[in-house]
Amino acid sequence: MKIPKSARLNAKRLFRACLRDGQLDESRVRQSVQQLIAQKPRGWFPTLAHLRRLVKLELDRRTARIESAAPLPPELQQDVATRLERLYGAGLTMLFAANPALIGGMRVQVGSDVYDGSVAARLRALAESFERG
Repeated sequence: MKIPKSARLNAKRLFRACLRDGQLDESRVRQSVQQLIAQKPRGWFPTLAHLRRLVKLELDRRTARIESAAPLPPELQQDVATRLERLYGAGLTMLFAANPALIGGMRVQVGSDVYDGSVAARLRALAESFERG
């Protein structure tokens, strides 16, 4: 769906109003959405769609997904969390998961940033280099 410029601007304004100390405030988002639905101003649906997108992007940006071949011990989880918070700031939500398909190593995704130090990724890169040359 193509979102008009006015709806994008309104959604950005609403999104900024939902921030408290640089963090997304869930209650403000809920309240803004309820007011928008109740008032139904012109272009409210595209505005709501774009606001949803902005909120989703912000939540993804504040969520770290850490996959490893085997479950990480608590000390290593804490070390990874500390290092990620140093890079991305406090308030990150950490999601740790085991993924045996990685074979070994770790894959970290924060928003659109992906750090892949897994054995599977290295094997894939090696296979691609053989295909190219």
